[in-house]
Amino acid sequence: MKKLLLQLDSNRLPSAFDEVVAYDAGADVVMQRGGVTAADVRDLIHGCIFTRGPKDLRNTAVFIGGSDMSAGEALLAAAQKSLFGPFKVSMMLDSNGSNTTAVAAVIKITRAARDVRGKKVLVTAGTGPVGARAAGLLAKAGALVTITSRREEEGEKARSGIASRFGGTVAMVCMRDASEAGHVLDTVTPEILLNTGPAGVLLVPRDAWSARRGLAVACDLNAVPPLGIEGIEVNDDGKDRGGVTAFGAIGVGGFKMKVHKACIARLFENNDAILDAETIAELAAGLPA
Repeated sequence: MKKLLLQLDSNRLPSAFDEVVAYDAGADVVMQRGGVTAADVRDLIHGCIFTRGPKDLRNTAVFIGGSDMSAGEALLAAAQKSLFGPFKVSMMLDSNGSNTTAVAAVIKITRAARDVRGKKVLVTAGTGPVGARAAGLLAKAGALVTITSRREEEGEKARSGIASRFGGTVAMVCMRDASEAGHVLDTVTPEILLNTGPAGVLLVPRDAWSARRGLAVACDLNAVPPLGIEGIEVNDDGKDRGGVTAFGAIGVGGFKMKVHKACIARLFENNDAILDAETIAELAAGLPA
């Protein structure tokens, strides 16, 4: 029986990237639907679960993508609500690669630091989907996390949401641009620095972090010049940068792809998996980085 993956994308055009990864991960057929809203989901899910008997539904799965994580979360909630009794299919949420990217970065950081419990972590631009999930996973693991935001109200809203979902210790500090990075690092005194800011935006100049006492790990997820943390290269994968273990976007990206493919394969092992940030992290913990 063929492995069918229903790709629900909140964007008008479904992601070709996600389609290719799905095939490489073992899906036989990818059924792409674009411009999907929460109101569309029930009928699409029912079309999947009523065409095969419950014992065969392990061969049907759902992937939820798109560029908007909030829209993706709404699609996942609607999809879960559409299931009942033995009529279930496994589902994965990874809008804009946010979950798999955050998980890959957190695991790289955690393995480099050996143990993040009690360690101070600064996540720049932590209000975005990747930053919020990475911050939450690190806080859940026992780190003392601080996120930055350009706007106080937005930052506090994100901080509250992260703490509510993941637990742990999460603080917020305003950092309007790169000129304030040195002051923020002086205030937070992080042992771990993670940049999750937008592509092509420098947030942490070299002189703000290099030769800083106590900083052990730095990770930049921006792959577009100018890079987010000046002095870290995109291919860094555990590179020693002046006593700091550095990771760049491509250095993390290879592991992100392993995680993404492993998650797609996991969807077809049974029909009741729900892969979101926490469950993706559990799966990824067993993979070699």
